[in-house]
Amino acid sequence: MKPALSEKSLRYPKSWQDLPNGLVIKQGIEEELSEVSRQFFGYHLVKLGTLSASLSLPLSTIKHRVNQLHSASNEKEVTAQVLAKPSSLPYQENSVDTFVLSHELDYSQDPHQILREVDRCVIADGHVVITGFNPFSYAGLAALLPIRKSSLLHDARFFPCLRVKDWLHLLGYEIIFEKKLIFSELIFERKLELGNPWQKWMQKYMGFLGVVYILVAKKREYPLSLIKPKWKHSVTKFRTVGASMKESAH
Repeated sequence: MKPALSEKSLRYPKSWQDLPNGLVIKQGIEEELSEVSRQFFGYHLVKLGTLSASLSLPLSTIKHRVNQLHSASNEKEVTAQVLAKPSSLPYQENSVDTFVLSHELDYSQDPHQILREVDRCVIADGHVVITGFNPFSYAGLAALLPIRKSSLLHDARFFPCLRVKDWLHLLGYEIIFEKKLIFSELIFERKLELGNPWQKWMQKYMGFLGVVYILVAKKREYPLSLIKPKWKHSVTKFRTVGASMKESAH
């Protein structure tokens, strides 16, 4: 298993168009999150990274949404409200209701630090949305081949979904939604259609081979329950000592 911390500098996608069939992947993620996003409520929602900032969550009731980018973006549809590194979030503890991390861990040198920062800032019962590339997919295998080196797919770290779930469980999160989608090698950039018969058949029978996984986790904080000691109510019985008593003479 490769270590989570990497010294290698990674090329970061500046828009969905930088990824092969990126707009199709974006559409698929938005469709899957559409219904589950109804559960995102509260006051503040933060989208980490350019890819996350482009996602639309129209059914969420959270009105205040912050796009946090690594640097200023030239994309017209993305407006940076906060410029900061995801490994050092500029928010107070327990102040954010929902975080969205779309492929943010895939292009991070230290995903553990990002999750620690997210955990520090999200409120109890808050939500964290994570999307990533599945290494056990056609695209995961294609990324191992020494072809099309210019594709940003080669820079993605492809953490297994199970491994990311373990990280979340260790931080005290419950997975409330999980889905894999998109069935393609991606790297050859052949045109994709989400609703075609091939995609539907694969989704029904071979869903575990989906290129992209979506996780929605809820932060659980269980209150400490005091364990009352079992006191034994014992009454000390009066017992005479075996001392001799002399009778007084009359």
